[in-house]
Amino acid sequence: MKRRSGFAVMARLVCLVKPLAGFMLLAVIMGLAGHLCASFITVFGGYAVLGLLGIDTPLSLKCIFACVLVFAVLRAVLRYAEQSCNHYIAFKLLALIRDKVFLALRKLCPAKLEGRDKGNLISVITSDIELLEVFYAHTISPAAIAFFYTAVMCLFIGSFHPALGILALLAYLAVGVAVPIIISKLSGRDGMEFRAGSGDLSGFVLDSLRGLSETIQYGRGRERLMQMKERTDALSETERRLKRTAGRNMAVTNTIILISDLCMLSVSAMLYQKAEVDFAGVLVPVFALFSSFGPAVALANLGSTLQNTFAAGNRVLDILDETPAVEEVAGREKTVFEGAAAKKVSFSYGAESILDGVSLEIPKGKIVGIVGKSGSGKSTLLKLFMHFWDVGNGRVEISGRDIAGINTADLRDMESFMTQETHLFHDSIRSNLRIARLDATDAEIEAACRKASIHDFIMGLPQGYDTPVGELGDTLSGGERQRLGLARAFLHDAPLLLLDEPTSNLDSLNEAVILKSLWEGQEGKTALLVSHRQSTMRIADTVYSVESLSRTGGRMS
Repeated sequence: MKRRSGFAVMARLVCLVKPLAGFMLLAVIMGLAGHLCASFITVFGGYAVLGLLGIDTPLSLKCIFACVLVFAVLRAVLRYAEQSCNHYIAFKLLALIRDKVFLALRKLCPAKLEGRDKGNLISVITSDIELLEVFYAHTISPAAIAFFYTAVMCLFIGSFHPALGILALLAYLAVGVAVPIIISKLSGRDGMEFRAGSGDLSGFVLDSLRGLSETIQYGRGRERLMQMKERTDALSETERRLKRTAGRNMAVTNTIILISDLCMLSVSAMLYQKAEVDFAGVLVPVFALFSSFGPAVALANLGSTLQNTFAAGNRVLDILDETPAVEEVAGREKTVFEGAAAKKVSFSYGAESILDGVSLEIPKGKIVGIVGKSGSGKSTLLKLFMHFWDVGNGRVEISGRDIAGINTADLRDMESFMTQETHLFHDSIRSNLRIARLDATDAEIEAACRKASIHDFIMGLPQGYDTPVGELGDTLSGGERQRLGLARAFLHDAPLLLLDEPTSNLDSLNEAVILKSLWEGQEGKTALLVSHRQSTMRIADTVYSVESLSRTGGRMS
């Protein structure tokens, strides 16, 4: 994780407000007016006391009481309007940030997300982004309001005597600037640790749920529970430190306010004794300061939460700033599939070499098989044809063009990729299949399922194609999920099929039906087929061994 300063995180987050700057300005204006109404209710109360004592005031008692009533109503209306604006801005921006994060994740996938803690990613997408609501709804406009409010109140209090205005300014700066900065520094890395720990715990819980059957089978529930307790206790300890810091923050803030009020009373009384101010110059400034710490306190309270918020922002920015392994390509000439090839392709995961000088031809309309031991790079080669990674050396070609220069959208239209693990969403079977082609008709979906030998099974379910699939597809067997994955590939109807172990979970009968579909039902289609099964390779026109890349056989029947 990249460590950014709080100011750097704040600057990046503030930049996102630009599309809603008008609403932010409106929130600041209404917030400023609302706080001034609240403060001047007390100030006018001071003038009312002066009037009752027979001291001349700028307004009559009736006018003062009328103003207080108007200010009270306006305060409620303006406060509601300010909060509405702030929360409208916050939730709009959260939606914008989520959109940006999902777009970034799509660009990072799969190369930069393989091996990532999925629970931690879920924590960023949900709780971390949600925490930014505090920044957008309760930080930006309150800070602007506090700045302008402080200027107005200092000028008002200073109108009785400059020394009183300076004293008020020092009080506001102490509460609204010094306290949050000092408390934020005292929080240290607690905020970052809490967000990271929360993400780790989410990942651990998700991992535990996914492996629940294995945990029960091997009797490891108690150990797993103890590990979860240890992580929870560590997170609770970090949160306890944050809460303790928040308590200190409140105590320090209230102490400074009390001392400031006493100082204002003492200084104004001293000036009164020196005849530099009249009695109004004592009463009104003291009343004004008493009632005017609201915006400064709002900033002071941020001191204990800013570290947590900045940590969340830091984690979100890590995703937005991460560079994809492969940039999307657009604006190039459209490519029509006329065959594919790998030419002296080398590829490594870090220091581990996976492919070294691999070359093979995939003629249009042919089925090419790839065999090899586990870990030899068969699946990696398919992913290179999908352009999930850039090759280290050599080139991967479609229709004689380097894949790195083909529009990403064209490439996705030309290729159907079936992985070893078929992911199914928590949705109906029909919706899971339609992911391959959103405009597919029911008849086309049924035809694809017949080719994948899954139609009869689906029709035997209570709701047929509308039957919901459990989360992660756990309500279906491995073979059923695999056949649905094949149905997706058939439905996509791309000219090039990239199939990674398409029959590994199937019995011999279903394998034979599917291989027949590949052989007879895919006129004009091309397939690159990876499998350990010799029976699967019988349909291949050409079979390559990925270790030696020597031609090991021709067409098998």
